[in-house]
Amino acid sequence: MLHERQSPFSLIFLSPTAHPPAARHNGAAVRTRHLLQLVLLSALWGASFLFIRIASPVLGPHVMALLRIGLATLTLLAIMRATREPWPWQHWRELSGLGALTVALPFLLYAWAALHLPAGYSALLNTMVVPFGVLASAWMKEDQLSLRKWLGCACGFAGVALIVRLGPVEPSPTLIVAALACMAAAACYGVCTPWMKRATQRISPLAIAAGIHAAALVLLLPGAAWDWPRAQFTVPALLAVLVMGVVTSGLAYWLNLRVLSQISPVAAMSSAFMIPLFGVAWGSLFLGEPLGSGMLWGGALVLLATALVTGFNPLRLLAVLRPR
Repeated sequence: MLHERQSPFSLIFLSPTAHPPAARHNGAAVRTRHLLQLVLLSALWGASFLFIRIASPVLGPHVMALLRIGLATLTLLAIMRATREPWPWQHWRELSGLGALTVALPFLLYAWAALHLPAGYSALLNTMVVPFGVLASAWMKEDQLSLRKWLGCACGFAGVALIVRLGPVEPSPTLIVAALACMAAAACYGVCTPWMKRATQRISPLAIAAGIHAAALVLLLPGAAWDWPRAQFTVPALLAVLVMGVVTSGLAYWLNLRVLSQISPVAAMSSAFMIPLFGVAWGSLFLGEPLGSGMLWGGALVLLATALVTGFNPLRLLAVLRPR
């Protein structure tokens, strides 16, 4: 049993990884360690925006995706080898489908949309992961619909809109298609999360993370090979891809699946609300980008949305971190 007075480090990293029956986890309460893990994931994925801005313009979206996913696959394979965990060959069909829908296709859709849609709109549309996930989880009997969760989705959408400070854009057919591409990517993540939840009850999170990245790597090879001659392999771009591949893709995806195996799919997706918050914060801290007046109120709404969607009482976190 976890001790009452744990450090934040142990709360984030030393959580159980066993796979009890589905009925135990589908409605499992979000504990302090789960919330801290979701915040850490949001911080890591929010930082990805900085690295994408460095790498994508010079490498191109296809080559950057291939290198990023390739490094993630190698990282996860190294961990599997170190822990002597077997490769899940018997689940290759399921992992190939998950790899296509949760890694390869969303990344390409967002990369293409970024050529035509302002980044703020992409960040806002990414939060549609949660409502798509709410519907899919209810349909697959992995979670229950509730007014509290829908209110959390509304607060999160409004909070992200304040954070990214959307400006006016001129409607055009290309812009509409780009927005639909973002929503399709969000739908892939949202609809597949309860499917991924079920997979964690049969396959270990580490094996799933490695398998889906390996499948996505194979799918991205043709497009990357076509764009490879035009890529410019600069040192900053390669360093950015290295961090994304090892940390924000490989290790972060493994952590995300560990969390998903222990809480409901909808609660696990709540990190989508916090990702733009960290993305804007990192941009201000490291790139000197100005913070808008909507950051404070938007951040408050995002935190409220996270509490509503996860059902987590913030007072529990204060009780753990308060010095005695």
